[in-house]
Amino acid sequence: MTTQKPAGIDADGYILNVADGPIQPEFQRLLTDICATLSRPELGLHGIYLYGSIARGEAEIGMSDLDLSLILVEPPNAPVLEQLESARLALEQRHPSVTKIDFDIGHRAQVLAPENRNSWGFWLKHHCRCLWGEDPSLHVEPFRPSRAIALAVNGDFEQALTTYLVRIEQASPEHTRLGLQREASRALIRATHILRAEDAQTWPQTLEDYVGLFVHHYPTMRVQIAYFLFEARNPSAEGEAFTTRLRTFLSWMVSAFIERNQSDA
Repeated sequence: MTTQKPAGIDADGYILNVADGPIQPEFQRLLTDICATLSRPELGLHGIYLYGSIARGEAEIGMSDLDLSLILVEPPNAPVLEQLESARLALEQRHPSVTKIDFDIGHRAQVLAPENRNSWGFWLKHHCRCLWGEDPSLHVEPFRPSRAIALAVNGDFEQALTTYLVRIEQASPEHTRLGLQREASRALIRATHILRAEDAQTWPQTLEDYVGLFVHHYPTMRVQIAYFLFEARNPSAEGEAFTTRLRTFLSWMVSAFIERNQSDA
């Protein structure tokens, strides 16, 4: 009888990498422009990394975001950040094939620091595809599932989701607010991973995977998390209703996180 391996890991027990197949051809022109625009010497980039639905080959024209991690040679100063933001806005204008373009920005020393192995090291190794520049993840050993990684990647969940609450309450026009609700819902779902069991052998790859793992441990929260899964796919709730639910879920999650840490102590 064949034993089925846990979801999200390979035959050796390591977390799966993002798919390394060919990029969807409908996004190739965009990515070529990205590399040409951002590799200009004055921006000081060390590497450009793609993650998200386009990296996985699952993106939809006009429906998906473009998500990039940008690693600079040196910590960025204000003028460099302004230039990167100007480049980001110009790229969005030139490429309506994506709904928006997001940059996560770090620098080389930060990425290579041993204390950031479970955050930046894991992120580049398992979630990103290098589009341009050096790829330090080639020298990083693959990771096995652990709660330490989930904490390293999502440990700032309270601050991040609180920021979304403020932005949603201030957002205008409606399509901007709905876009933020979509982002916040996805961030919340992924952040529930901090509550995973230490000995869990699976590793979620999709939003549905995160929800399934969460509901397995917290079945009484099934309805609440289903609301955010819907908003992550089809944002449509009224702003006040959404922020009320988000605030309530976040409060519960902070309490569950504290309780979990106390039980592990």
